Amino acid sequence: MADEPAGRPLAVIVVMGVCGCGKSTLAIELADLLAWGYIEGDDLHPAENIAAMSHGTALTDAMREPWLAAIAAEIARRRGQGGCVVVSCSALKRSYRRTLLGGRDDVAFVHLDLDRETLAQRMAARTRHFMPPSLLDSQLRILEPLDASELGLAFTSSVTAVSVVNSLHHSFALSGTAMNPDRGCG
Repeated sequence: MADEPAGRPLAVIVVMGVCGCGKSTLAIELADLLAWGYIEGDDLHPAENIAAMSHGTALTDAMREPWLAAIAAEIARRRGQGGCVVVSCSALKRSYRRTLLGGRDDVAFVHLDLDRETLAQRMAARTRHFMPPSLLDSQLRILEPLDASELGLAFTSSVTAVSVVNSLHHSFALSGTAMNPDRGCG
């Protein structure tokens, strides 16, 4: 992963990883801690995608395309209004992450990269999520970890929002936050 900001201070953090890694929980905590907006990527899935996953069908790239475009559009809308935002989205492939970036230089990824056993246990314990445990292996198969050209950090164990923010502050410039209120988010 890149060690220095690629441009403007960060104003978008995408918490990524396969199902069960805890991205929504961490993203909500980050948004609260930073006093930023929050986008739940799952809320922007077309109904057809949710139905397919609910029935154990892995999504294709073509099925993901409108979903990723909707998330990118929502990021652009929020940034256009001057807001900073934390997003939860699997963002499994580099091409998906490029779509989410939308040419922006103020986005960093936080990859929650947990072991398969932990992920499977977490998924089995979930009771109200459309993603069945049977789809875990399909996500692990297509996952492309962050590479040196992508701005972000990877965590291989459970992590707190405070430690993520501290790591982001150490590695990158963050726009205005509750922890750094003198920097604007425009």
